[in-house]
Amino acid sequence: MGRNRFDMGGIDIAWCPGCGNFNILETVKETLHAMGLAPEEVVLVSGIGQAAKTPHYLKTHFFNGLHGRALPVATAIKASNPALTVIAESGDGDMYGEGGNHFIHAIRRNPDITNIIHNNMVYGLTKGQASPTSRPGFVTPVQVHGVFEEPFNPLAVALAMNGTFVARAYSEDREQTASVIRRAIEHRGYALVDVLQPCVSFNRVNTRKWYRENSYYLDGSHDTGDRVEAFRVATAPGPFPLGVLYESGGRKTFEENLPAYAGDARPLYQREPDRQRLAALIATRT
Repeated sequence: MGRNRFDMGGIDIAWCPGCGNFNILETVKETLHAMGLAPEEVVLVSGIGQAAKTPHYLKTHFFNGLHGRALPVATAIKASNPALTVIAESGDGDMYGEGGNHFIHAIRRNPDITNIIHNNMVYGLTKGQASPTSRPGFVTPVQVHGVFEEPFNPLAVALAMNGTFVARAYSEDREQTASVIRRAIEHRGYALVDVLQPCVSFNRVNTRKWYRENSYYLDGSHDTGDRVEAFRVATAPGPFPLGVLYESGGRKTFEENLPAYAGDARPLYQREPDRQRLAALIATRT
């Protein structure tokens, strides 16, 4: 396919050796390149954390914002120019913890964006305290007696909020993860891709071996159009399901519901302001 258009070359990457983020980064780059997209057609948005550094390492537009605030920014970028491919990418703490409220309401709004979460079940950047997805009993320097809270289940929440695309992948399986991410980008509407990944420095419990033993791939018998079955799979005890749990169409996106695009599909930056209407509006306020 030639040199990857999204590759930054020999840059310094500030992740621990062996981190699952490396595989996710390469998979995203390869997927965008294979889809024939150009760097100027893509925007990556992130918050704070190790995973949130991902957009720094791709040759494309990016916005690195506040902790937990990637989704409203990604929604606004897509609304201002629907022609862009917009990806919100960050960690499980950033998206499900600090950003939990935005996560819920982004699903409600259904913007045409892809939301990739690096889920290593720990806060890596801040040295290993429990995250919303940490498993019960997980001992950290903060949770010295072990985690006792119920882990956050992003797939179940997304399905309960009628999310239009709900999937999970595993960072070490590059081919399968690329397939899920491509399908998510091609989906019209909000697409959740929860990516399980190891944290080799601060999570010595949920290792590569642990993920292999505690996950399984959905087979061809799984009906991705059955929301009830998807919810059952998402909430079932035992191994984590991998693959596309649910996909539906027909629901309007956030951008399609905006009055600004009624009868005019051009992005806002391509339009000239109606100065007469603007002057009339100003006159009513003075």
